[in-house]
Amino acid sequence: AISTMSSAVDTKNIITLKGSVAIVSEFFFTAINSILYQRGIYQPETFKRESKYGLTVLTTTDAGLLTYLNQIMGQMESWLLDGDVQRLVVVVSGVDSGETLERWQFNVGVEKDGDGMAASGFGDENVAHNNVPKQTSSKKGKSLREIHDEIQAIIRQITASVTFLPLLNE
Repeated sequence: AISTMSSAVDTKNIITLKGSVAIVSEFFFTAINSILYQRGIYQPETFKRESKYGLTVLTTTDAGLLTYLNQIMGQMESWLLDGDVQRLVVVVSGVDSGETLERWQFNVGVEKDGDGMAASGFGDENVAHNNVPKQTSSKKGKSLREIHDEIQAIIRQITASVTFLPLLNE
């Protein structure tokens, strides 16, 4: 049976990332690649090391996966621009069973002033949320450094969460 995560989100355990659609899209691309690599969904040799946000991250070199992710990112950017997306969910399902093995949820909110988006931390039904306080936004916006610091924290949170998850057998 496929289990679903409650739609109620405890805002005390959310990391908020604010930035332009391009920054938020690039973050999601990096986060998805991180999940795919860390969970061993694609072979490690199909990833290359890159430096982003003051971290070494791994990005796929698999042509088919890149094409697929670029299509998803294009659609997501359109939804972000229109304010039509509230959450991005990455589902890891078994190849043979089709059963949901993991579910990573990124909550997204549009700032009322129209300056940017807010991509709130993630949830995985198999992992308790880290107790990271919600960031407050000021009217003047955030610097690129502050945005990169928040992205770093989320990527580190993904990496830390993976250590608590069981190995994927499918």
